Amino acid sequence: MFEQYIAAAGPLRREVLREAETWLGTPYRHQASCKGAGCDCLGLVRGIWRALIGPEPQSLPAYSADWAEAAGAETLLAAGRRWLVEQDPTKALPGDVLVFRWRAGARAKHAGILAPGNRLVHAYERVGVVQSPLASAWRRRIAAAFSFPEVPSWQP
Repeated sequence: MFEQYIAAAGPLRREVLREAETWLGTPYRHQASCKGAGCDCLGLVRGIWRALIGPEPQSLPAYSADWAEAAGAETLLAAGRRWLVEQDPTKALPGDVLVFRWRAGARAKHAGILAPGNRLVHAYERVGVVQSPLASAWRRRIAAAFSFPEVPSWQP
């Protein structure tokens, strides 16, 4: 699906896209991160991290559906800034993680992988991991963009 872009991308970016594609069709399961069995949007990013980089850098506590509102903090953005490499959202490339707000002024609480052709791979509640057009309704909700870190032990 992404092969034309993958051929031109850098090694880690190619692997992010290849791995994201293997998650398509995974059912939506809140708090899960198991390819084929179930994941939520954060679980998708966590699963790609484990596949390409290794063990997750921190454990996650259980979280409710209203975790961002209850915490009153930009928890997802803070974690992205701690473990990923922040990018200018207007310069995001396929393979980058996009983080979204559901509405203006709300806490950021959705994430997905930017795919070639202006598309988004993400775990969508009641649907599962899908590839959707990154339409203007999504674009205006982007709160941040991140790349996976290049790590010395990573091999293509």
